[in-house]
Amino acid sequence: MSPLNGYTVIELAGIGPAPMAGMMLADMGAEVIRIERSTSVSERRAKDVSLRGKKSVMLDLKDPRAVRALLQMIESADVLIDPYRPLTCEKLGIGPDECLSRNPRLVFARMTGWGQHGPQAMAAGHDINYIALTGALHAIGRAGERPVVPLNLVGDMGGGGTLLVVGILAALLETRGSGKGQVVDCAMVDGAIQQMWMFQGMLAAGAWDDGAREANLLDGGAYFYDCYECADGRYISLGAIEPQFHATMITLLGLDPGDFADQHDKTQWPALKQAIAAAVRTKTRDEWCRIMEGTDACFAPVLRMSEAPAHPANVARECFVEIDGVVQAVPAPRFSRTPSRVRRGAPVPGEHTAQVLAAMGIAPCDVAALAKGVGTGGSADAP
Repeated sequence: MSPLNGYTVIELAGIGPAPMAGMMLADMGAEVIRIERSTSVSERRAKDVSLRGKKSVMLDLKDPRAVRALLQMIESADVLIDPYRPLTCEKLGIGPDECLSRNPRLVFARMTGWGQHGPQAMAAGHDINYIALTGALHAIGRAGERPVVPLNLVGDMGGGGTLLVVGILAALLETRGSGKGQVVDCAMVDGAIQQMWMFQGMLAAGAWDDGAREANLLDGGAYFYDCYECADGRYISLGAIEPQFHATMITLLGLDPGDFADQHDKTQWPALKQAIAAAVRTKTRDEWCRIMEGTDACFAPVLRMSEAPAHPANVARECFVEIDGVVQAVPAPRFSRTPSRVRRGAPVPGEHTAQVLAAMGIAPCDVAALAKGVGTGGSADAP
């Protein structure tokens, strides 16, 4: 048994954070049924980790018969994940009013970039745009240079997919007591702003310079919280904020503690950073690993994605698993009594259409008619 065994989630096909949320719920044991809009099969899709553990049903939601079939599915579902732009589901006849009238206990979870209302709501965008509006993007980067794009982790994954899972789980808990469903409105802008909570507080307290990069405690300004190049061109990370950890770091680097006595004097940071950089360049990354790994120096090597699965710490904790030739993360978080698990890899588009629809009592001939003519377009209405 996994934590969400017995729950059914219908995921309308989208990109980015919504599929991530569906993946996490599937890992936790929910039956996640992904409603596909495209018959296209590609190597990239076969390697799409977010599809693991899900069932795939092909429906053309512009066909009234497919809409009726989906509403019939919703009657016995617990969650619907809507990844489209605002009002798209309403136009298709599967908006919150229609769905909750069929199933008053349904959690209708909406995932957008800009939110359901406001001047940007109907505009296209991606992670970089959403986090630009929050202050997060401006704060990341080196002094005097343009902002650094933090992959699409802050908006899509942290502020989107992870927050969507939190909202769904909270709504499911509330439904157990009230017997009523509700709409969960999750926007990546909201999630990115929420992730900035620490820096909002530091700014208010006068402990963060909002006009500069690489000038603060956690943006690479501090010599004891940054990445450094080694003799072999690879990098290590140092993050020794607390004084006892800072002392260990300085000792293991072979430097004079007296030169680093006033750790938080920002006027000394540039010169001390140069001293750290010079010391780190005297050894390779692996040599520093032998000296500093496992100590309280707050140290870790900067690994490539391809290197991470082989690191002893990740091997010992079995952080990665290979499924259908794709090395990927094991489910997280970990549960002591009801562990999550990956039940299968990515399905073929529409692989479970007949199985799922037949279970609802729809005749095989109608199943074929429902799947016929499904488009092959992209995700124009995705957030």
